[in-house]
Amino acid sequence: MPHAAKLGSTLLCCLSVLCSPGLLQRTALAMSPVQRLILPNQLVLLVSEEHSLPFVTLQVLIEAGSWRDPPGEEGLASLTAKGLLLGTSTRTATAMQEELDFMGASLSAAARKDYTTLNLQVLKKDLDRGLELLMEVLMQPSFPDDEIQREVEKTLATLQAEEDQPEEVAEKAFQHALFPANPYGHPVDGTPESLAKLTRTAVERFYQRYYHPNDVILAVVGDSTADELRTKLSARLSAWPMGEIPAATVDPGFASGPQTITIDRDLAQAHLILGHIGISRQNPDFEALSVMNYLLGGGGFASRLMQEIRDKRGLAYSVASFFEADKYPGSFQIVLQTKNASAQEAMALALQQMERLRSELVSEPELAAAKKALIGSFPRRLATQAQLVSFFTRAEYYGLGLDYPAKYPALITAVTSQDVQRVAQTYLHPQHTIRVIVANLHAAGMR
Repeated sequence: MPHAAKLGSTLLCCLSVLCSPGLLQRTALAMSPVQRLILPNQLVLLVSEEHSLPFVTLQVLIEAGSWRDPPGEEGLASLTAKGLLLGTSTRTATAMQEELDFMGASLSAAARKDYTTLNLQVLKKDLDRGLELLMEVLMQPSFPDDEIQREVEKTLATLQAEEDQPEEVAEKAFQHALFPANPYGHPVDGTPESLAKLTRTAVERFYQRYYHPNDVILAVVGDSTADELRTKLSARLSAWPMGEIPAATVDPGFASGPQTITIDRDLAQAHLILGHIGISRQNPDFEALSVMNYLLGGGGFASRLMQEIRDKRGLAYSVASFFEADKYPGSFQIVLQTKNASAQEAMALALQQMERLRSELVSEPELAAAKKALIGSFPRRLATQAQLVSFFTRAEYYGLGLDYPAKYPALITAVTSQDVQRVAQTYLHPQHTIRVIVANLHAAGMR
C-alpha cells in the first residue's frame, strides 16, 4: 500500500472535528440497525439501510491478504485480487468496464496485509445487474494469461517508480527490518524478484485455495429495505459452495532494535522513520493507546511531536506517529521529513517525546482535549455508505462488535492519565527503535 494511503488508514486521524460525546452517541443511534446473518455456506452477511442517496454500496472481505503469500511468491495475493477484474467466464475485462460505465457503477479490488476487499457501488435501479456482475467476478474469474502478465508488468513499473519516492523507500526498508521472517515484512505488491515468478497458474492456485464463502464477510448499505437487500443477496450468495481453507497463522517474530539503516540519496530533505513492534487490533489497550498516540504524534498540530519539532524549532513541516494495528501485531512508527543537516537532531527530539510520555503524567487539560478530539472526529469515519461498509466488515473481522460506535465514547472517556503513562511504558520503546534514514548522508553528517 502506498505510504500516504496507509497513513490515512492508521490508528488515528490527524485532523479532527471537535464536538461532544453526545453527538457521537446521537450519530450511532441514528444509524439504521445492522442485520447479521450467517448463510448456510458460513458467509457472514451484514445488511443496513441508508437512504441519503439512491445508491447501494457493498464490500466483500476475504481473508486472503498478503500474509498468505507463499515464500518466494510475494505479491500473489495482490495479483489475484487484481486478476478478479481481468475477465470472467462470460465477460472480458473490457466488457465488464463498459457495463460498469454504462450503469455509472464502480467495482474495485485490492489486497492488504490481512485481507482482500472488493467494493461495488451501484445505483439502486441497477442493483440486480451490479450484483450479477459482482457474483460473476467472485465465483467465475477466468484470469486470462495475457491480462495477468500485463498486470505484472504494470506492477513492476509501479515498483520502479516507487524507487524514486524516498518515503516509499524508507517504509519498505523499515518493514523489512522489523519483520525479517514475518509475512508482514514484505510489500503487499511483492518485489521485482518475486513478481518475475508469478504466473496465471499460481494465481489460479491461490484463488482455489482461499476464495471460499466460509472465509468471507459481506456488508451492504444502501437505499433499499434491509429485507430486500437480504433477499437479493442471500439467494445469489447461497450458490457459492464452501471449501476447505488451509490453516495458517502469522509468525509473531520481529526484530528488536536499536538498529539504524541509512540509504544514501541525493535529496534536499531527509526522510526518517523510527519505530518498533506495535499492537494487534484486538489489543484491549487499543483505546488508551489511541489517546496516548494522539498526544504524541497522531493529533496533528495538537500533538507534542508537531509542537516540539515543527512549531518550536522549525525542523520539519510535518511529523506524525501511528500504530498499524492489524490482526497480528503490526508496527509503531514516527514519520517525518527534515533538512539533511537536522536529521539526527529531529530523531533525538522524537525519542525524547516518547520518553516523556513514559516518565511524566499527562496533564488533565491536555488529556481532556485529546479525548474530546477523538470522540468528536469519530462520526466522520461513518459519514458515507463506503465508510459504513468498510467499518462493518472490519468490526466483524476484528471482533469489535457492530455496536462499537455506541461504545466508543465511553471507552475513550474512561482513559485516565495513569492509563496513558501505563500504555506508554508498555508499548513505547525509545531505546529499542529501528531507525531508517533516507537522505544525503554527507549533508546529514553520516558519511
